Amino acid sequence: MTKHAPLEEPLLKDSDSKKAGGNEILTGYLNAGFFSILTFSWMTPLITLGSKKTLNHQDLPLLSANDTAYGSFSTFTKNLELECGNVRTVTTIKLAKVLFLSTWKGILISGIFAFLYVCASYVGPYLIDNLVQYLNDENKVKYDGYVLATAFIMAKLVEFLSQRHLMFKFRQVGVRMQSMLVSMIYAKGLTLSCQSKEGRSSGEIINLMTVDAQRVGEFCWYLHDPWMSVLQISLALFILHRNVGVASVASFAATVIVMLLNLPMASLQEKFQAKLMEFKDKRMKATSEVLMNMRILKLQAWEMKFLAKIIQLRKLEEMWLKKFLVVTAIVRFLFFSAPTFVAVVTFGACVLLGIPLETGKILSALATFRILQLPIYNIPDTISAIAQTKVSLDRVVAFLRLDDLQTDVVEKVPRGSSDIAIEIVDGNFSWDLSSVNATLKNINLRVFHSTRVAVCGTVGSGKSSLVSCIIGEIPKISGTLKVCGTKAYVAQSPWIQSGKIQENILFGREMDREKYEKVLEACSMKKDLEVLPFGDQTIIGEKGINLSGGQKQRVQIARALYQDADIYLLDDPFSAVDAHTGSHLFKECLLGLLKTKTVIYITHQVEFLSDADLILVIKEGRITQSGKYNDILTSGTDFMELVGAHRAAFSSVKSLERGPTLKSSSITGEDTSSLSDFELEQEVENINDRNSMLEETIVPKGQLVQDEDREKGSVGFKVFWKYTTIAYGGALVPLLFLSHILTVVLQIASNYWMALATPVSATAEPGIGIFTLMVVYVSLAIGISFSTLVRAFLAVIAGYKTATMLFNQMHLSFFRAPMSFFDSTPSGRILNRASADQSTVDMNISNLVWEFTYNLVQLVGNIAVMSQAAWQVFVVLIPVVAACIWYQVPTPSHIKRQSRFYTLSKKIIECTNSYDKIGFIY
Repeated sequence: MTKHAPLEEPLLKDSDSKKAGGNEILTGYLNAGFFSILTFSWMTPLITLGSKKTLNHQDLPLLSANDTAYGSFSTFTKNLELECGNVRTVTTIKLAKVLFLSTWKGILISGIFAFLYVCASYVGPYLIDNLVQYLNDENKVKYDGYVLATAFIMAKLVEFLSQRHLMFKFRQVGVRMQSMLVSMIYAKGLTLSCQSKEGRSSGEIINLMTVDAQRVGEFCWYLHDPWMSVLQISLALFILHRNVGVASVASFAATVIVMLLNLPMASLQEKFQAKLMEFKDKRMKATSEVLMNMRILKLQAWEMKFLAKIIQLRKLEEMWLKKFLVVTAIVRFLFFSAPTFVAVVTFGACVLLGIPLETGKILSALATFRILQLPIYNIPDTISAIAQTKVSLDRVVAFLRLDDLQTDVVEKVPRGSSDIAIEIVDGNFSWDLSSVNATLKNINLRVFHSTRVAVCGTVGSGKSSLVSCIIGEIPKISGTLKVCGTKAYVAQSPWIQSGKIQENILFGREMDREKYEKVLEACSMKKDLEVLPFGDQTIIGEKGINLSGGQKQRVQIARALYQDADIYLLDDPFSAVDAHTGSHLFKECLLGLLKTKTVIYITHQVEFLSDADLILVIKEGRITQSGKYNDILTSGTDFMELVGAHRAAFSSVKSLERGPTLKSSSITGEDTSSLSDFELEQEVENINDRNSMLEETIVPKGQLVQDEDREKGSVGFKVFWKYTTIAYGGALVPLLFLSHILTVVLQIASNYWMALATPVSATAEPGIGIFTLMVVYVSLAIGISFSTLVRAFLAVIAGYKTATMLFNQMHLSFFRAPMSFFDSTPSGRILNRASADQSTVDMNISNLVWEFTYNLVQLVGNIAVMSQAAWQVFVVLIPVVAACIWYQVPTPSHIKRQSRFYTLSKKIIECTNSYDKIGFIY
C-alpha cells in the first residue's frame, strides 16, 4: 500500500502552537464517570466559561487520541491496508466497510441508544387510552394515577436521554469519518502522478474534502434508520391493533403506499445529486483557476468576462439544483401529509368495519400516527441519503484510485553505507509513459559525497527533468537510480507558504537561533528583514505577494539550507536575483554552508561553473559532455556554444545599457571610475534591486494578511430577516407565515374535532353522526395537505431565489474587489465560501429557517391548546423555557480554522511538485 507522510506534524507551526491545538487540559469526557456521562455534566466547566465570555478555539480542551485527526487516520489506514492492500484497489463497498470497521464501537453504542429511544417513544401513545379511561372513571384510585404519571415521566426521561446520547454518538462517529476521508484525500493529493494531476484541479479536490467527505460524515444520522424503521412500524401496528383492531391492517397498507410513493423520489434525488456535483466540480475548477490568475485578469480588465463564464457554469448547476429542490419539496409534502393520510384511511376503515371509535383510542392512534411519520419519511429519506453518500463515496474512490508516483524510481541506500551520493545507470525517464520519445535517455551519472555538480544546457534540454528524476518525480522506464542520504530541493519558481517568514524557513523544525542567523546571513536576508514592518514575523501574503521575486527565492533557499540535508538539488536558484546577490549566494551558500554537502545546481550563469567539481552538459535529454570547466571547454562544441552564446548576449546587453547605467551611477553619487564594466553592471543592478525591494515591501503598519473576522454571540434577528426578505423583496414571507399558521390551525382543529365528536367510552352515546364525523375530518385533512404542499413549494422557491442572489452578489463583490483584497485574503477562504458555504445555502439553510418558523408557530399553537386544557402547565413551562435560553452558549467559530486548512490544502495540492521536496527531508 502507498505510504503517506505522517500527519502528526503541522506544516507550519503557529507562534503559539500549544494554543493552536487548544489548551493543555484534556477533555473531561475522557475520565468522566457514569453520572457525568449520562447528564453531560463533564461539559459544565466549558459551559460555565462560555457564560462569562465568548468561547474561542483556545478555550477548548484537547481531544482524546482516538478523536484526533491523526489518531483516527492511523486507525483508518491500518484497516484500509488490511482490507485492500493497496489504496488503488479500493472500491466503494470496501471503503464503506473500512469506515465501519474504524468506527464500529461508536456505531454499536449508538445502536443501543437508538433501540432505547424507539421503545421509550411509544410508551406515551400506548398509555394514552389508559390515562383517558382513568380520568373519566368515577371510581378511580389515586395510586393508579401516580403509576401512570410516573410511567409517562420515566419513559420521557429515557427517551430524551437516549436521544441526546444517540445524537452525540452520531456526531462523534460522523466527525471521525469525515476526518478520516479528508486526511486520506489530502495525503493522496500529495502523491499523485503527473498524469493524474493533469485531470484534477485543486478546486475539485477541495470539493471532495469540503462537500463529499462532509456528506459521508452526515450519513451517520441515517445509519440505524433501516432497522429502526422496522421496529417503529412494528410497535405502531401493535398499538393500533390494540386500539382499532383489524383496521390496523389498513394502517399498514397506507403506510406501505406512502413509502412506495417516496421510492421514485429517492431515485430522482440520486440522479439529480450526481449531476449537481458534476457541474459543481466544473464551477469550482473554473473558480480555482480564476483565483490563481486574478492579477492577470485585473491587468487585462477581463474579470467581468470570466465572471460571466462562472455565472454560466452556475446556471447549468442551478438547472439541476432546481430539479433537486423540487423533488425535495415533494418528499417533504409526503412527509408532513403521511400522518393525515394514514389517519383518514384508518378511521375510514373503522367506520366501514363498524369498529367503535372512542376518545382515548382516537388520541392514542393520533399520537401513534405522529410518531409513525418518522419511519414513513425515514425509509425513503434513508434511501436518498444512501444514494447521495454512494455518489460521494464513488467520487472519493475514483480519486483514490488515480495513479501515484512510482515508489520504485529511487532506490534509497542507507546513510553512511556508500561513498556515492547519487548513481544513475542506463536511466531512461519519461513524463508521459505513453510517449515514444523518453524525456531523459541513457543517463549514466555517479556523484560522490561532498561534490558540487553544475548542470547546464539550452532551454528545454532536460536540466530540470534530471533533477526531478533524482527526487522520484518522473516515471522510470528502465535503469537504476540510487540515492544515499536525505534530499532538499529548491524549485526554479519560488514556492512560498502563506505564513510568517520565520515559519517558512523553519518549516516545522525547532528553532536553533545560531543556525537560523547563519542561514539568514548566507542568504543575504538581514537587510530585507530590517525593511519589513515585522521582520521575520511578517506574514507573507497569498503567493508571496508582499515579497519581491528575489526575496521569495532567498526565502526558499534559506528554507532548504535550514533543513541540513545531505544532498541539495538547486534548480536555477540564481535566476530571480541580481548578479551581486547571486554572487553572494553562490559564495556564502554553495561554497560556504554547503561546502561539505553534495550539491547539484542548474545554472545559466557561466561565472558559476568554474567552481564546480563536475559539469554536466545536457542536450535533447542526453548528457553530451561531463567534466571540469577547462576540460570540457576544449573537448566539445556543445559547452563552447553555451559559453559563447552567454558572452555574446552579455556583451549586447552591456552595450545597450551602458548609457543608462552611467547615468544611474552618477545619480547615486558613487565613484565608478575604479570599477570594471562587469563590476559596474553588478553595482547598478544591486541598487535597482534594493530600490525595487523598498518600493514593494514598505506597507502600512499591520500585517498584510489579517485573521478572518467573525461575529461574537448568537446570530442576530437582522441576519435572519435579511435572509428571509432578500428573495422578491420579502413578498413570500407573509405567504409562508400564512401557510404555517393555516397548517397548524387545521392540524389542531382536526385533532380537536376527533376528540370532541367521539364518545369517551363504549357505553357513551356519540353526539355526532359517523358520516358527519368523517366528512369534516376528511375536509380538514385535505386542507392540511394543501397548505403543506403550498408551504413546501414556497420554501423551495424562496430558498432557491435567495441562494441564486447571494451567489451572484458574492461573486460580483469579489470579482470587483481591488487586487489588494486578493493579496491579503487567502484563496482557501474564498473557495470555502464558493464551495461548502454555498452548498449549505443551496440545500440546507432554507429548510432550517422555515422549519424553525413552522416549529415556532406550532409551539404557540400547542401552548394555546394547553392553556385551555390545563393552565397549570405554565408553572413548569416558563422556568423550562428560561433555563433553555440561559443554557445556550455562543459556540466557537470553526470557519477561521477551516478556511486556513482549506487554504493550506489548496496551496499544497497546487504545489505538490515542490512540496514533496522543498525543505522536506527524505
